[in-house]
Amino acid sequence: MTEPKRIQRKRTKGWRMPEGAIYVGRPTEWGNPWPVGDVIALAWQDRNHGGQTYRELEISPELAVALYRIAFAPDAEMIRDELAGRDLAWWCPLDQPCHADILLELANQEQP
Repeated sequence: MTEPKRIQRKRTKGWRMPEGAIYVGRPTEWGNPWPVGDVIALAWQDRNHGGQTYRELEISPELAVALYRIAFAPDAEMIRDELAGRDLAWWCPLDQPCHADILLELANQEQP
């Protein structure tokens, strides 16, 4: 059996998603709710100077994937049950970080 992989969706004429692959985009339960390019606000209590510190960050591919990992890692058992052994398709370029990589990792990890 081949190792499950991430597939980059394409709009190229004639391109078809491989049979058995699962689309993990935003309209699905597997989509990443943190779009690259959006801005998020971080706030924390500054213990040294008192008061609250606030900062805005533009979501990079790396940050979007990190936020996804934090939010969805606790659901690893459900992810394994539904996605183990399946190829996953999303629009991220294959040489860029992608939340589908997190899903592949969690779906196919050895159980303790």
